[in-house]
Amino acid sequence: MLDDASILFQIAGIGIIVAMIHTILKQMGKEEIAQFATLVGFIIVLIVVIDEISDLFQQIKSVFLFQG
Repeated sequence: MLDDASILFQIAGIGIIVAMIHTILKQMGKEEIAQFATLVGFIIVLIVVIDEISDLFQQIKSVFLFQG
């Protein structure tokens, strides 16, 4: 259960950092770079979520197919 909470905090931390970077870049007038930074942050979070879903499916597969 502790691992699940750490994933949520990791995603929230990435979101906060990306929001700060986006705000700073937007105030500097670099809106295109700000949007790119947001896209990169989204892709990083997506990779983390896909990795966790992959682990979940592996655990489900091992339970129902009785593999180790």
